[in-house]
Amino acid sequence: MHVAVKPRTQMSLDDVVNLARDDMAAVDALIARSLASDVALVSQVSQYIVTSGGKRLRPLIVLLASRALGYEGDEHQRAAAIIEFIHTATLLHDDVVDSSARRRGKDSANAVFGNQASVLVGDFLYSRAFQMMVDIDSMRVMQILADATNTIAAGEVMQLMNVHDPDVSEEAYLQVIYRKTARLFEAGAQISAILTGRAKAIEDAMVAYGRHLGCAFQLVDDALDFRASPEELGKNLGDDLAEGKPTLPLIYAMQKGNDAERLMIRQAILEDGLLRLADIQTVIESTGALQYTAARAQQAADLAMNALADLPESVYKQALIAIAEFAVQRRS
Repeated sequence: MHVAVKPRTQMSLDDVVNLARDDMAAVDALIARSLASDVALVSQVSQYIVTSGGKRLRPLIVLLASRALGYEGDEHQRAAAIIEFIHTATLLHDDVVDSSARRRGKDSANAVFGNQASVLVGDFLYSRAFQMMVDIDSMRVMQILADATNTIAAGEVMQLMNVHDPDVSEEAYLQVIYRKTARLFEAGAQISAILTGRAKAIEDAMVAYGRHLGCAFQLVDDALDFRASPEELGKNLGDDLAEGKPTLPLIYAMQKGNDAERLMIRQAILEDGLLRLADIQTVIESTGALQYTAARAQQAADLAMNALADLPESVYKQALIAIAEFAVQRRS
């Protein structure tokens, strides 16, 4: 059921980033120190992908949510760096699994350094993240992050099992995007409540915010794979289809298309990949698949914003709302 929520902030993403500027500078400094290694290739690959751009939404959420809940220490900066390391490790491994050549508008790390280096440096980042978890000295934080890391890995395996399977249901698809994407958003938001010692109701609210925000973000990502330009997207258009991934636009288009259209999409997922990308884009448009995916993303973003209702009013709360708005309005 759609939850109608009108935008409640006029903050731009630049405003949000500027609000967290000092905290993010501290996170960047911590990341730089933590990437130091006496093995040159480790530092080279790590620096390449960590500094290759990206929206940095996951660490931003940790920083802003902690401030929104009144946190005055600096362990949220360490938590933000850990979240970024876990995310970066997943990107390194994903690009190897998917044989991706582009990431964030540039050559992927595996294209530059090779698959072996990408996998091993991904392992380094995971292990460094766990070393940093120990420094926070909170079993709750360690449990949340350990569970999240395990869930992400299981989600990646689930997605691998779904590749080239045109019969994946919408429910199964949503389970994958929760595990592989939303779970880390959820963990970052939840940690902010743990660090500030908030009651369970607030912790649950932050969990809901992160979970729904992460789902909205991935839904939009999957829609952009069929409508953005390669320059906007930072990767090749139709990459998901080329890899045989049945994302929501494809699942919905198969449900609503005629027999010939359904057969064409099934064949593309099974083996043809991009051979009929233009025709498939036409079917996705004509069946309203992108509008449906956008509506599901908006519903998730609305739920994320609603979850913040009981947080005290502050510019940091408004920034969290702005991130949810940005997640569904973005073009890349």
